[in-house]
Amino acid sequence: MNVVIIGSGGREHALALAISKSKLLNKLFCLPGNPGTKNICENIEITPNDFTKILTFSKSNDIDLVIIGPEQPLVDGLSDYLRENNINVFGPSSSAAQIESSKSFAKSLMIRSGVPTASYKEFNSNEFKEAVDYLGNCHFPIVIKADGLASGKGVFICDNRKQAEQIIYEISVDKIFGNAGEKFLIEEFMIGEEASVFAITDGEDFITLPAAQDHKRIGDNDTGKNTGGMGAYAPAPLISEIIEKEIQNKIIKPILHQLKSEGYPFVGCLYAGLMITSEGPKVVEFNCRFGDPETQVVLPILEGDVLKLLFSAATGKIDKESVRYSGGCSVCVVAASKGYPDKFEKGFEISGLDIDDPEVIVYHAGTKEINGKILTNGGRVLGVTSVLKYNNLIEAREKAYNAIKKINFKNIYYRNDIALKAIKFL
Repeated sequence: MNVVIIGSGGREHALALAISKSKLLNKLFCLPGNPGTKNICENIEITPNDFTKILTFSKSNDIDLVIIGPEQPLVDGLSDYLRENNINVFGPSSSAAQIESSKSFAKSLMIRSGVPTASYKEFNSNEFKEAVDYLGNCHFPIVIKADGLASGKGVFICDNRKQAEQIIYEISVDKIFGNAGEKFLIEEFMIGEEASVFAITDGEDFITLPAAQDHKRIGDNDTGKNTGGMGAYAPAPLISEIIEKEIQNKIIKPILHQLKSEGYPFVGCLYAGLMITSEGPKVVEFNCRFGDPETQVVLPILEGDVLKLLFSAATGKIDKESVRYSGGCSVCVVAASKGYPDKFEKGFEISGLDIDDPEVIVYHAGTKEINGKILTNGGRVLGVTSVLKYNNLIEAREKAYNAIKKINFKNIYYRNDIALKAIKFL
C-alpha cells in the first residue's frame, strides 16, 4: 500500500512512525514532512493547501490512502476534493469538520444529540455591549471561546468581570482572531479533570483509543495562556473502564449518529476533549483530527496495525480488531521556543538529538534542516517522549525528563510538571 501523510508537525511524525511498522505498507510519503519524518518516509515539498499538487502526486504515485493530519486542510475541503477524484482519505469532509471549525456548530449539534456539555450563550462580534451586559448574569470563573480556528489559543478562562470584558473587547473590537472571532461563546466553567479521547470511525461504527491527558497552558500548574499543547501522557488513569463506556455511549455514539442523520457522516478521527465532572464526562470541545501532542503518546502504546485501522475506516468498514492497547504507557514533554505562544525567535541550532535509548522517541514539530544542521522553526519545537512496555507513569515521566535535559537550543522552554496529575490516581 502506498500512503501519503499530509502535514509537518509532531502529530504527523508520530503517525508516520506508527504507519511505517505496518506489513501492509509499500511506500510512505509525507507532504511536506519535517527533518524527523525524513528518516522514516520520503518528504515531498508540497504544502497542505496545494490541493491540485496533492492530487497530481497521489495519482502519479498510485496512492492508496491519504491521511490528513492538520485541521485547516480538512476544514478547507481537501478530503472532499480528493474523494471526488477517487482517492481514499482518512479525514472528515469539510461539512463534518465544522465540529472543530465552528464552536457554535458543535455546541448546537451537542444540544440536538443530547451530548453533555457546558451551558453557553453565543454572540456576534458586533454585540459587544450585549455580551458585556450578559456578564452580569454569570458566575465566575467563565470561559470565553472564539468560534473559529485559533490554533488552540482561542479559549480564555476569566476569573472576574474585568478580565472577561477585556477578552470580549479584544475578540470583538480589536479582532485579535480575525474572522475566527466573528462569533464567540461565553460558557459555564466546568469543574473537573480534563482528558482526550480519540474515536476512529468509518462514519457509523468506531473504536476508542487509550485516553490521554493534554497540558494546554504554557506554565507549570496550568498557569498562563493556552497553547497548542505543552505535553501529554497516556493512558490517563482518570478514565476507568466504566467512564470509557459512558464516553462511548453518551458522547461518541450519539454525536456520530447526529452527524450522519444530518447528512455529515464523519469519517476519520473524532477527538473528544472532555471534562470529567462529578456528574460524569462532559464535552469541552470536539476536534476533527488527531490531537497534538496526544497522538505522540497514544499511538506508541498500541499493538497491531495502525495503517490497517485507518485504511479500513477510510474505506467504509472499520476493522475494530486491527489494534489494541499494549499495556504500556507514554509521556511526552514539549520543548518550545521561549516566548511561545506569543512572539518568539527561531533559527537556533538544536544539539543533543542523538539520544541512544530505545524507550525514547524525539518527535520533530517546529524544526528545519539547513546544511545538515537541525534548527528551531516554530513555537513547539520537539516532543521528547518516553514509551514503556509496562504501565508505570512515574518511571515514564522520569525517563522523558532525563531525555529532554540532554537536548539544548537557545531559548529552550518546557513545563516541569507534565504527568504529575496522573500520580494522584496511582
